[in-house]
Amino acid sequence: MIDSFLKYLQYEKNYSVHTVNSYRNDLLQFVEFVCGGEPAFVPREIDEVWVRRWMAGLMEEGYSALSVKRKLSSLKSFFRYLAANRLIDKNPLHYLKGPKAKKPLPAFVKDADMDTVISDFDGCDAFEDVRDRAVIDVFYSTGMRCSELTGLTDGDVDFDAGLLRVNGKRNKQRLVPFAENLKNGLKDYISLRNKEIGSLACQAFFVRRNGKPLSHTIVYGIVHRHLSEIPNLTKRSPHVLRHTFATSMLNNGAGLNSVKELLGHASLSSTEVYTHNTFEELKRVYHQAHPRA
Repeated sequence: MIDSFLKYLQYEKNYSVHTVNSYRNDLLQFVEFVCGGEPAFVPREIDEVWVRRWMAGLMEEGYSALSVKRKLSSLKSFFRYLAANRLIDKNPLHYLKGPKAKKPLPAFVKDADMDTVISDFDGCDAFEDVRDRAVIDVFYSTGMRCSELTGLTDGDVDFDAGLLRVNGKRNKQRLVPFAENLKNGLKDYISLRNKEIGSLACQAFFVRRNGKPLSHTIVYGIVHRHLSEIPNLTKRSPHVLRHTFATSMLNNGAGLNSVKELLGHASLSSTEVYTHNTFEELKRVYHQAHPRA
């Protein structure tokens, strides 16, 4: 049943391999808890009591409330699938809720700090420097995910129209505009790439010196290294630059729906989290500027 569910996620729902593996790990962890080494796992015998015990055990092991909620979501999706396909009579977890988790505000970089990070590349003409500047600028200017950046090809970049074709989650495509500054940076990178790497380059837009595409690990290292120059920043990942893009857009007057489309979010609720950042910025300005604050 689990194998059937995982194939459904991969081939019908178009979930990524990483996401499917996360579901697999969560479900097998629950099976191990229920069976305790016994070979038989019978979903129709599972009720809320089993799942509540499992969640309590996870919390005692030190899992955060957010992690437990994610694991519960995997389990609920599995039982919802079983009920929809009449493999069980009803979904016993339909009304079950996970532990309350305090959602931290997304970490982001202030615009002035981002200007400093990008300007630090001025005067650098080595291939890796020109490429790394373009990588960081793409994240900051478009808000795309790391997997979306590593998946870019030359054909996805339309310089005449000033648009990037981005392949998002579940193979959903969207068009993201980019400005003149980024266009110039990307053209500088392409010119240097073609000159120094030439025929060795694969179809990927961003490549290493050997012509092979950038991996997620390399991209993370590029971003982490250059964001390390910013003091008091709690996280230094490509996703922080995605948060930075969204927060900057909202702080400068962009509409919530527009930001949602640019980020490729499926629902507006995913985008609304950034409004908390903009409100915190408003409070900071108020306390700095008002004489009675």
